Parts: sequence; C-alpha cells; structure tokens
Amino acid sequence: MIIILTILYWSLAEPTGHGRDNLFGRADRERPRQPLAEPTGHDRDNLSGRTDRKRVEFSMVSQHYVYLTRSRTHFSEHKTELSFNSVHPLYFHYFILSSMATEKVVVKELLPLIRVYSDGSVDRLLSSPNVPPSLEDPETGVSSKDIVIADNPFLSARIFLPKSHKNSTHKLPIFVYFHGGAFCVESAFSFYVHRYLNILASEANIIAISIDFRLLPHHPLPAAYQDGWTALQWIASHAANSASATNPEPWLVNHADFTKLYVGGDTNGANIAHNLLIRAGTETLHGDLQILGGLLCCPFFWGSKPIGSEPVEEHHQSLAIKVWSFVYPDAAGGIDNPSINPCVPGAPSLATLGCSKLLVTITGKDEFRDRDILYYESVKKSGWKGEVELFDAGDEAHAFQMFKPETDLAKAMIKRLASFLV
Repeated sequence: MIIILTILYWSLAEPTGHGRDNLFGRADRERPRQPLAEPTGHDRDNLSGRTDRKRVEFSMVSQHYVYLTRSRTHFSEHKTELSFNSVHPLYFHYFILSSMATEKVVVKELLPLIRVYSDGSVDRLLSSPNVPPSLEDPETGVSSKDIVIADNPFLSARIFLPKSHKNSTHKLPIFVYFHGGAFCVESAFSFYVHRYLNILASEANIIAISIDFRLLPHHPLPAAYQDGWTALQWIASHAANSASATNPEPWLVNHADFTKLYVGGDTNGANIAHNLLIRAGTETLHGDLQILGGLLCCPFFWGSKPIGSEPVEEHHQSLAIKVWSFVYPDAAGGIDNPSINPCVPGAPSLATLGCSKLLVTITGKDEFRDRDILYYESVKKSGWKGEVELFDAGDEAHAFQMFKPETDLAKAMIKRLASFLV
C-alpha cells in the first residue's frame, strides 16, 4: 500500500496541524494531529495571499515528490515528478518551496534553510515531510506513537518501542533524541527522523523518544534547551512516581529501565544534548535520576577563531556563524558563548558533565570535525570521571546514517551507536 504524505498550502487558511507555527509566537500550539490531516507539513505557516491551491505529495514507497498546481479559476492541474536519486533529498523541499514563492516581502532568510516573510509566514526550505506514527513498522516491527509532554509551553514527542518488548519482561534503555536541522528545520515527526529511529530502536533494542523542540524564527534559543530539560524532567517524573507524572506514558511505566537513560542527537541536536549534560551536572532531575550516557553525533560546535582545517579568510562568513547569529542573537559572547563553544576560556568545566559515559562521532566531510575532536580531547583532559570515546564513521557528511541508512558505512555506524546504548 502506498503511503502518501500530502502537504497542502491553502490561501487565507488558519495554520493548523501538528508543529504548525502560531504566527503570534507559537505559544498556543495544538496537540499532535495526524500528519495526514489537512493542511499538513511540519511548521508550514499560513501562506496568506496565494491565488492558487498548490500541493506537494511524497510517496514513501517510490520516494518521489509530486508537485501539483491547481488554478482556482481554470481548474487545471500541472504535475511534476522528481526522484530522490538525482540530488540530495532535502534539496527537493528547497526546490519545491522556492518554486512556490509568491510576491511577499522577505524580511529575513538563512539560505538554504529558512525564509521569513513580512506577514509572519515562514518557508522552511530544507525539511523532509512529516509522516504518521505506526503501530508496527513493516521493516523493523517497531511501534511508534505521538505523545504530549507539556502544555505550557506546548511540547510533544514521538516515542518508539521495539517489538522485542512483546516477548520479554526485560526493561529497555531510554534514548532521548534531538533532531538536526540548525534549530529551524525538520521535526520529531519528519520522514528521515522517523525512519532513522525505527532502525536504531530495533538495532539497539531501546525505547527512543524524539523531542519536538521549539524552532526558529518564533522561538530563538534558549527555547530548545529549555524544552530538552522539560522533557528530561518529565521522564524522570515517571521514575520517581509514575502516578504523579503529568501525562504519564504507559510505554515508559511498563517497559523502561530508568537506570539506563541516554540523551543525544545529530548536529544541533547533539549541541542540545551537550548543554543538557552540562546542566545535569549542576542541577538534579526528579527523584535524583541520573543520566547514564550522552551520544553526540557530529555536534554543532564553533568559535570565533578558526582551528584545524577551518578556512581562515572566510571564517567570519561561515554558515555556522550565520546560523548561530540567527538562532541565538542575544547570546552573550556571540559565537564564543559556551553553548556553542564549550572549549572557550571561561566556559563551564567539562569535568561537570552529568553522565557516566560519552560517545562523540565524527565524519570525514563534516565541517564541525575539528571542533568535535577538540571537544573530545578537552573532555579527556578536563578531569571528568566518566568514559569518553571518539568514533570516526568514515568519509561522509554529517547525518549520513539518517539519509542513507542502506549503505555499508551507515549500517556500521548504527551498529556502533547501538553498542553504546546498552
């Protein structure tokens, strides 16, 4: 059966559906809706003023986008099919949304990621489409569902449970995952994140929780950091006293081993995880729950002074600096704020990391590679009492295991991650 995810853009429509930004601050985000509800698409804002109805469909089977434009006056339809196999997958979204641009004033943009218009609407140019959870993924047998963690501010997540829970009373480790996307694109419910966590939950035999933290432009940092802490406190409330937990989750109550709590993510998601570990080193979770490990895949770290192979002349015009200025304009110290540069003089000591073991992964083509190696070496020299490891996944770009999980290098990396999450 072909599963189609449809992203509908309606003129003058009220922004609805899970993850849709509220144009006045997203503070009253609704509870999760099925991504097939109308209109859909992660953080697709109301595109007011459009004269045509436009639709983008994505087939999870054929992995093709189908772009349709339907005129309200002529009732004609134009159809274009694009294959994932020709270019990088997320650039499909960039191509489609750019081609759908209307005569609105751009007030801010960070290409190729996001464009903000004068009417408050937003185009998230590099986001894979949302997909619904599944009672049983046909490839892995993993079950998933969407859950609400908090109502004010609204915070939701997708939780994944491996099929092994059906045949065993053995409790499972918990992995709290934060997706990549430069703090402004992708979601906990997007196609790539969903597929990746199905695979990882099955391979590692873990409960994975993908956090749908708040995004730019309406929610600059430290909103995402606070959402991460809220999620950890919510999980900890189950361990302390599940009866008193807000929105208690049966999968955690019945199947989770709270002595094996991990946090991690890719790129900016790994940055969130690091900052949570720093906070956990000085603040306690409910019931004094301890975080066992941190899994930082190509973490987004940077600084004002180039190191290693980072370009010298173009350093201050790097995309990393542009992203940080966009997502945390009020950060003290700018790009040398300890949240993005944990090795800067005066940053909190890495010896205070609030976990017992840490795995940092790097790739050969990742622009953060030298920063991540420096971070690994700095943790080793800090006097931290835990065990830190560095894993080089090969000559690939960051997050390749998510985009190309079928490749040998991706399979090897996922196995390495799974061996850590025990």
